[in-house]
Amino acid sequence: MDDSYSFVKGGKLKLKGTKDKSHKKHKKKRKRDHEGGIKVTEDNSADYGGWWAVEKFDDITGSIAVEMGDHSYVSALDNGLFTLGAAREMGEGPAPEEVITAIRVGDTKIALKSGYGKYLSINVEGVVTGRSDAVGSREQWEPVFQEGKLALLGCNSCFLGVNEEGDVCCLAKKAQEGEMIKIRSNAAHGDDPLASIPVEERGKLKDTEVNYVKKFQSFEDRRLKISKADKSDLKRAKVTGNLHEIMLDRREKMKADRYCK
Repeated sequence: MDDSYSFVKGGKLKLKGTKDKSHKKHKKKRKRDHEGGIKVTEDNSADYGGWWAVEKFDDITGSIAVEMGDHSYVSALDNGLFTLGAAREMGEGPAPEEVITAIRVGDTKIALKSGYGKYLSINVEGVVTGRSDAVGSREQWEPVFQEGKLALLGCNSCFLGVNEEGDVCCLAKKAQEGEMIKIRSNAAHGDDPLASIPVEERGKLKDTEVNYVKKFQSFEDRRLKISKADKSDLKRAKVTGNLHEIMLDRREKMKADRYCK
């Protein structure tokens, strides 16, 4: 699928009292651009409180909001479900409960964490829930860009949408108009290139496991418990995109994680 974008630069700054001698020339150029299929984009982020629409996978990181319909965003509820929030006023950004944290878990997939600190998943009925403490295969999402539009594919091979009851769900096998979304970000352009990588995962793989053990271990006996199992499964998991799930399994065997059963 093609997620590339083409941009054209605007004209020079026009000063008061200066004649625009190249007006006709610019007009012809715009016509040629249109005929050539060049996409001209506008920055309307001011209409959304500074939140701009992402246009490629690499832009999906950190704080985001999922817009479904003009100025309406996916909103987290305190029961672990999601609904479509009320439309925001012009110039207003998403509310705190509508802000989600995006984390890259592969070359094409992301994990999404709600403001309640839980990862978004899909239950057996196709309803989106935010009740997971770690990232497994069911907590992975794939943004699909095509022809200037964006849809979000869930682990059940269905696209994100809203059902008749107003619940955010994944039921459609094919992305129609109702499944078209915009992912908005308030990150400054030109941010840290490592921003999409969690701090715990910046470094060697063995250090990544230690970092997560420090983050989640209960420390009942004040000792750091690291799995002595072969780390080759971690290397494979990082490639396949289920690193968090494998690390949780390893910590569970150590019985030292406050999230483990």
